[in-house]
Amino acid sequence: MAGILFLGVANSARSQLAEAIARDLAPDLDIWSAGTEPSHVRPQVRRVLYEVGFDDKGLRSKTLFEVEMDEIDVIVTLCREEQCPILPGKKRHVHWPLPDPAAAPDTEKDEAYRATRDELIRRLPPLLREVETGA
Repeated sequence: MAGILFLGVANSARSQLAEAIARDLAPDLDIWSAGTEPSHVRPQVRRVLYEVGFDDKGLRSKTLFEVEMDEIDVIVTLCREEQCPILPGKKRHVHWPLPDPAAAPDTEKDEAYRATRDELIRRLPPLLREVETGA
């Protein structure tokens, strides 16, 4: 089975959104998210997923040690403001430098999470098709 890892630092927002959306859009792929310093899944992630009908089942903050790296074909890093982790090896790497919605001012947080969710919904389908078809 082909797989994708969405990688960040805290594994609390962008990578969690990407994991949930990708799992819904491509149920036949092995989808993971992880962080180099995992913390928790932010409640806003669950809220903005529910708003558009995506499932948050199984979302939890994970370390790289929990990822089945043999199943991963593509690593997508989602960092922008912080130092992105780099994994050596022969995996395909994609970098999407999305702003961290958790860093938005409190009055703009909900909209920042929605914007991140919507950008991932836009970006993920072509990547998922590539991985599914092995292109």
